[in-house]
Amino acid sequence: MRPARALIDLDALRHNYRLARACHGGRALAVVKANAYGHGAVACARALAGEADGFAVAFLEEALALREAGIAGPILLLEGVFAAAELDAVAHHDLWIVVHHAAQLEMIEASQPERPLHAWLKVNSGMNRAGFLPAELRAAWQRLRGCGKVAEITLMTHFARADEPQVIATEEQIAAFDAATCELSGPRSLANSGAVLGWPAAHRDWARPGIMLYGADPMPGEGHGLRPVMTLESAVMAVRMLEPGAPLGYGARFHADRPTRVGLVAMGYADGYPRSAPDGTPVTVDGVPTRLIGRVSMDMLTIDLTPVPGAGLGSRVELWGPSVPVNRVAEAAGTIAYELLCNVKRVRFEYRGGG
Repeated sequence: MRPARALIDLDALRHNYRLARACHGGRALAVVKANAYGHGAVACARALAGEADGFAVAFLEEALALREAGIAGPILLLEGVFAAAELDAVAHHDLWIVVHHAAQLEMIEASQPERPLHAWLKVNSGMNRAGFLPAELRAAWQRLRGCGKVAEITLMTHFARADEPQVIATEEQIAAFDAATCELSGPRSLANSGAVLGWPAAHRDWARPGIMLYGADPMPGEGHGLRPVMTLESAVMAVRMLEPGAPLGYGARFHADRPTRVGLVAMGYADGYPRSAPDGTPVTVDGVPTRLIGRVSMDMLTIDLTPVPGAGLGSRVELWGPSVPVNRVAEAAGTIAYELLCNVKRVRFEYRGGG
């Protein structure tokens, strides 16, 4: 059996959710969109089902997969609905929906749901991606309140730079949200992961922790006590020696500057490890730090075994996890932990800690 696998620590997931909820102080929707950021939405939702206040996904199909797996309680569709016909399924499965543009509002007004809907009305407080402008918000709230199709309205916004604690943009967005909503009733939801950890002024009725649940700190180095949920690992499948000056891999990107012992590892970009990772990207072998050398291939990559003289065939290689923070790999590859985690595929997933 190919040794490439993703170990998913569900105890760490629960720890991170509890930390998010305690830090925020209010209720928290566990964000499990995009297959729980690559960790397995059903398994993660089941692991949190006994304590999460609810869940958030991107769209209807993601929510239906959770309902079919027996996940009860609130599930919010962060993108809302794309067509009026989806509102029947939303009502039937007792889902919550974000309303962030006029066409969605019109769909609700024209609908005949079997039960009143729970709408989360989104304010564009400065990110300028989705949501009603502050000047439009009161009219949208009044239309939802007056249409007779909505039981409760939660007011929400989303932050563009909450992971940058020295930047005032989040303060400005909080102020814009508060000014736009000050005369409107309903629960509030502002805090994503960065705001849960770094912006107490954004702590209101509902938090929406996402990346922090999976142990990737949105503000690396801040020491928030998160535990990595995914360990991406494989094993050495072959060993060879490179003489000084010898090239390695596609494009001959790496040339040995000394006698170099090379380990071939069963992991590649088809598994989700980034092809853009440069020479020197950290890995560990049998717990000993070393580095990636040579360009990542579709199914394989190569590492420097010289610092680990006892390593050989079958030696365990951690690509990211407790010893190699995924943020470090992402930084080296010029991307973010979100993308790396979401891209993991083809490897064997093994779940630990129940759920």
